[in-house]
Amino acid sequence: MTASNPPRDEFRVGSTADIMAGISSRLAGRLGLVTLDGRRRPGPPALVLVGHGSRDPRALETVRALMERVRELRPGLSVRLGHIELNEPLLTDTLAALGDTPAVLVPLLLSRGYHVKQDIPEMAAAATARTRVAAPLGPHPLLARTLYDRLVEAGWPTDIDEATRRTSGVVLAAAGSRDPDSAADTRRTARMLAERLGVPVVPAYASAATPTVETAVRALAARGRHRVAVASCFTAPGRFATQCADAAPWMASAPLGAHEAMAHLVLHRYTEALATPVTTAA
Repeated sequence: MTASNPPRDEFRVGSTADIMAGISSRLAGRLGLVTLDGRRRPGPPALVLVGHGSRDPRALETVRALMERVRELRPGLSVRLGHIELNEPLLTDTLAALGDTPAVLVPLLLSRGYHVKQDIPEMAAAATARTRVAAPLGPHPLLARTLYDRLVEAGWPTDIDEATRRTSGVVLAAAGSRDPDSAADTRRTARMLAERLGVPVVPAYASAATPTVETAVRALAARGRHRVAVASCFTAPGRFATQCADAAPWMASAPLGAHEAMAHLVLHRYTEALATPVTTAA
């Protein structure tokens, strides 16, 4: 597979079919709010974006921009924001403000880990309303597509020749976690990106796991891959994203941000969670 001919997948954004589906979704959403006798139906559960939180003000700006893109794609859906820590509104406050309104919590996290498995479910369980917690955003083809697009924006050649391909590689820079499921998810994302690019993609981490970006760059160089780009697998700008980008010997992509594919991915996780049966303890 070459970079100039990325694989097709069912989530391709921007096609005529996708545009028509979006129009149909908007119309169905608006018509579905009213019954045949003119009474207003209960709305769908709210979508709560769950950000980690950051001291970098650009992170909050980015998450808010993503929230607006989600709202544009699904008019009439209540879309809220809550953070695990560091930024307001905190998730606990957002859930309290919803009262008894049902909600689906979509983590703006890119793999499984402590926050997805413990923090967010515990906050959801303490809420007054019935809540569901969606899967994290990664791994998923839409995430790989966003990573690819960000690399192209940074200068990755879409018409890469074979000689350049043999000497190129990518380090997929992620936050890191001690949870082995997080590393497994990041490896899957790396494989999806490698299939799009046609070059090796090595996962690396800013903290809590190995290898580091610097170590991964050296490992690729030892294999004859001296043109190494860093793909930023971070939702928004921040300390870790900057640290990893600074270690790039060739180019580094911007964080995922408010890319259109990320907004579609958020809505996909929301719909997926609603379609998943709720299990209760015996």
